[in-house]
Amino acid sequence: MATHTSDSLAHGRYQSPRQNAGDPLVQQYLRSHQRSLEAHRTASGHFAAHGATHAVRVADPFRPYITHAAGSRKWDLDGNEYIDYAVGHGALLLGHGHPAVVDAVQEQASRGVHFGENHELELRWAALIAGMMPIAERIEFCAAGQEANLLAMRLARIHTGRRRVLRFARNYHGWADGLVALGAPGSVTAEITEVPFNDRAAIERELATESYALLLTEGGGAHMSGQVPIDLQLQRDLPELAGKHGTLYCVDEVVTGFRDAPGGWQELVGIKPDLASIGKCAGGGLPMGALVGRAELFEPLSPASPAERLVIHAGTWNANPLAAAAGVAACSLYRSGEPQQQAHHAARLFRAKGNEMLKRLGVSARLHGRSIVHLYLGPVEREQYDADFAGPSTNVDWLEGVAYAAVARRLRLHLLQRGIAALRGGLYVFSAAHTAEDVDTTVSALEQSLVAMTEEGTLPTELQ
Repeated sequence: MATHTSDSLAHGRYQSPRQNAGDPLVQQYLRSHQRSLEAHRTASGHFAAHGATHAVRVADPFRPYITHAAGSRKWDLDGNEYIDYAVGHGALLLGHGHPAVVDAVQEQASRGVHFGENHELELRWAALIAGMMPIAERIEFCAAGQEANLLAMRLARIHTGRRRVLRFARNYHGWADGLVALGAPGSVTAEITEVPFNDRAAIERELATESYALLLTEGGGAHMSGQVPIDLQLQRDLPELAGKHGTLYCVDEVVTGFRDAPGGWQELVGIKPDLASIGKCAGGGLPMGALVGRAELFEPLSPASPAERLVIHAGTWNANPLAAAAGVAACSLYRSGEPQQQAHHAARLFRAKGNEMLKRLGVSARLHGRSIVHLYLGPVEREQYDADFAGPSTNVDWLEGVAYAAVARRLRLHLLQRGIAALRGGLYVFSAAHTAEDVDTTVSALEQSLVAMTEEGTLPTELQ
């Protein structure tokens, strides 16, 4: 990560990181992103995270500052065009500026952006969600996916009379207390237990203590729909394993909900959790979250509940009319499954062509994932695997990518210079708007970037 002196931050002055001095790639990037550089100088005086407003947008020297987007493309202050593989951090399954969503938001904005009252759109939104996710006997809207996870914890504790929550290590559920990884600075997670990812014996051992209110796991596996895939048989067994010991099971579908299928990850793998948290795609690109699940589990939200069980769930942005309008428009299109199929088709094409290119170059790297594709850098343990649900390795540490994080960051900058905006350099989020032409352009840019890194000596020899 780029470094600054405290004085430069305090006065909003930007200083190029010393390690970048004379780096041709960085200098080329700065020359082609002059207006973004000026914006970044200003941002560094406002935002503590190296001028970024989201941890994943932190970059050395900085990510481009975007002015507008359409379909699978976006443009920055300097007029540079990118094929976008962030697509709203996974929220824009339909791509940027889908006419149905734009029209719905514009119409609702003219009618009112916040009523402070109940409204008809929230009813239509809830009906669409329940129609796609059969477990959604009740729906509770909130402002973000992590709020839905917090509500799941609260309701599970009331229902079971227990306090503890069981999670897999490496799974991401938000940054709030109780959701963040154990040991995160400033966090209080005394009631949380983490077990190694995909460790069936550890899960069974902890559940057998019958001290857990909730078991919470990410849909698809760890990190954005399965950078580290979950073992499918274990996933299918988790609802029964939890229920056997009186523990409720919640699947975090903030990323996978409606993206993997109309019914989300649950439909794709055939499971029935007690609860599921959703967000991202469900709002059509506007901020939202919701907890869905069995009706009896939501009884504490009823004002008729006794005081010792009553949960007061307030939230200024719960079922906000603008978000509801976008959500209704988007969810109406998700029901057919066509947008999901289009995104998956483009992703699968990218996987196939990209892996063919990686093999041809002799690079120890492979692509895996469904409509969110992950670039794995490391020892390729196997060539035959179901890339929808598994990776080229079973080593959790290797799959997580920490060992080659610096390589991925370098790759990210090379790709930006070639018109490809991929998060972290190895995360490609597809939408229904991505085309076969986009795929070919991206594979070519990825090949050019890896060749350039080999020539400049930034691709480690063990990956060549």
